[in-house]
Amino acid sequence: MFPLRRNRRLRTNEAIRSLVRETIITPNDFLVPLFVVEGKGVKDEIASMPNYFRYSLDLLEAEVKELWSLGLKSVLLFVKVPDNLKDNKGTEALNPNGLMQRAIKTVKNACPDMLVMTDVALDPYSSVGHDGIVQNGMIINDESALILSQMALTHAQAGADFVAPSDMNDGRTLQIRQLLENEGFINTGIMSYSAKYASSFYGPFRDALDSAPVDLVDVPKDKKTYQMDCGNRIEAIRETLMDIDEGSDIVMVKPGLSYLDILRDIKNEVDVPVAVYQVSGEYAMIKAAAEKGWLNHDQVMMETTMAFKRAGADIIASYFAKDVVKLIS
Repeated sequence: MFPLRRNRRLRTNEAIRSLVRETIITPNDFLVPLFVVEGKGVKDEIASMPNYFRYSLDLLEAEVKELWSLGLKSVLLFVKVPDNLKDNKGTEALNPNGLMQRAIKTVKNACPDMLVMTDVALDPYSSVGHDGIVQNGMIINDESALILSQMALTHAQAGADFVAPSDMNDGRTLQIRQLLENEGFINTGIMSYSAKYASSFYGPFRDALDSAPVDLVDVPKDKKTYQMDCGNRIEAIRETLMDIDEGSDIVMVKPGLSYLDILRDIKNEVDVPVAVYQVSGEYAMIKAAAEKGWLNHDQVMMETTMAFKRAGADIIASYFAKDVVKLIS
């Protein structure tokens, strides 16, 4: 007696596999992180992130136009701030003519329809590398959240479509939403890093922005008092629901691959778009293993990307975005 149903019939060749595939990747799935630096003519490869670069504003314009030509319509901006502009309060973050504010204007001038999201965090501006003011060896929450809201307002004033608080301080989403509303920026969205874990996968990113915590006696050596514990699951749902209640339009899980269960949990619980961040350490691992010949770069890149969407991501922030889109096109 032969089986009446043979599941392998739907795997016979690429044509049928493509026809019945449940999860499809398109350029519309991606949010492209971009690193911006001061200077002119700068396209500086990040040593721990092969084939990924920091751009000065003049070259940022060309990069954005290329992204748009590939069908990539959304970017997430980060800035590398010169050391002489850093202090414990992140004062430079509020400069209306700061690097981030100029970067927003550069992208919008180059490509007016490009969706611009901005990183709202103090660590690139902090002389001690933390996402908040350090006082007596602790991160001060409420004063830090106030500065973050003021920072977000300057991004909105410069033309950002969405602000993306990535700090995990309590109440910062509400502070930002209230200030934006009070100042008339009712259509500026918020994408909160709602379930951001204190992960060891962020190292190359901190190299890119020179934003790691400094090793001083009165400075916390890590971010575990505000970013989430990797052993917690229920807390991620609680954090995310609070962010939505405080005004978040999109919520994010970060990192990605090690937290696919969290991504699916949150997707099952909420009715707003859910983003995931394939972080720098994940990117670097794939690049390093591929360089060694230990795995096939493009196949693993596509498999991990598919995993994010299959797990429930509506938006994928990824350093592989350009490579994926070139491959699938």
